[in-house]
Amino acid sequence: MARKKFTAEEIIKNLRTVEIEQARGLSLPLACKKVGVTYQTIARWRREYGSLGLDQVKKLKLLEKENSQLKKALADMALDNSILKEVASGNF
Repeated sequence: MARKKFTAEEIIKNLRTVEIEQARGLSLPLACKKVGVTYQTIARWRREYGSLGLDQVKKLKLLEKENSQLKKALADMALDNSILKEVASGNF
């Protein structure tokens, strides 16, 4: 079965729906079934998104993307630096 990729907005909406259903007295497995995801998925989403608001989630995703770009740039610079050190030490 193909996995559905949920957006941050959908995740926050689903988490709030599960919280509302639990407040109404529905058990957690039944609330998860009503949303259409498993209990493990809800638990993972709670760990990752917890009490974040929608704007905070968008900012978090933006920062994660920027962080990955910076890590790639740093790795490229480190590689260039090591190549230059190797060339400078050799007798050509």
